[in-house]
Amino acid sequence: MKKILVTGGAGFLGSHLCDRLLAEGNEVICLDNYFTGRKKNIVHLLDNPYFEAIRHDITDPYFIEVDEIYNLACPASPIHYQYNPIKTIKTSVMGAINMLGLAKRIKATILQASTSEVYGDPTIHPQPEEYWGNVNPIGIRSCYDEGKRCAETLFFDYHRQNNVKIKVVRIFNTYGPRMHPNDGRVISNFIVQALKGENITIYGDGSQTRSFCYCDDLIKGMMAMMETPENILGPINIGNPGEFTIRELAEIVIELTGSKSKISYMPQIEDDPMQRKPVIDKARNILGWEPSIQLKEGLIKTIEYFEKELSGK
Repeated sequence: MKKILVTGGAGFLGSHLCDRLLAEGNEVICLDNYFTGRKKNIVHLLDNPYFEAIRHDITDPYFIEVDEIYNLACPASPIHYQYNPIKTIKTSVMGAINMLGLAKRIKATILQASTSEVYGDPTIHPQPEEYWGNVNPIGIRSCYDEGKRCAETLFFDYHRQNNVKIKVVRIFNTYGPRMHPNDGRVISNFIVQALKGENITIYGDGSQTRSFCYCDDLIKGMMAMMETPENILGPINIGNPGEFTIRELAEIVIELTGSKSKISYMPQIEDDPMQRKPVIDKARNILGWEPSIQLKEGLIKTIEYFEKELSGK
């Protein structure tokens, strides 16, 4: 049994990670300040004697003895990270410093949940890990993009200077049950609008592309990365290379929900990337990982969740 700390453990992905780690026989400590995380995501775990939930903001230091740390704490949707951009960048940067300092003191392995947003609006398609990105440092998304880029820098500097055992994964668009219905992400937006019979809102002409990875696949990839030898640091892309236009996604959601919603087009959002698709050769070759759940299968499960969520069941 390992003792594992998960920051952001009450969030969408963090709660799924806590589920999986506990199922594999570990002791899990969940840290969350509940800014975007929700207690309902972890309430089913509270009676488990090997699970502990602690309200804490990682911009403040935290002290504990653990074997591994998964650092997932940070608002990840534009609505949430732009609500308080200074807090967002503090969470990425100061949070990384505090968790890396903890890992250094207790000699724990620490994994950083980075993001495909480090690539910005890419000039290379699809995006390999060697690509340095095309990021606007002063735009409305910069608090998240640059915060995550700086966190990666800190991870590698702590490794080079202090021999901290690090792992870095870059997460591409992920979806599934426990997404916040009001998080502003494209899949949750489209499903909620379709289920309510509202117009599905597309910003721009809908030709921009995304690659969508189901949450269960993503968690398997993160855990596979944590199990790699010490010399495997990353970054490694974790995502589904299946590429869809936003318009195609809207049409699939309308089909699967049986909705009578129409598509409504709005002006393009500032700095919204036009293309997003991972190169996952390293994940395949180093982790032995690739996604197994295709978009329609994952969307059906996600729609079922949102149907219950909207009905209040």
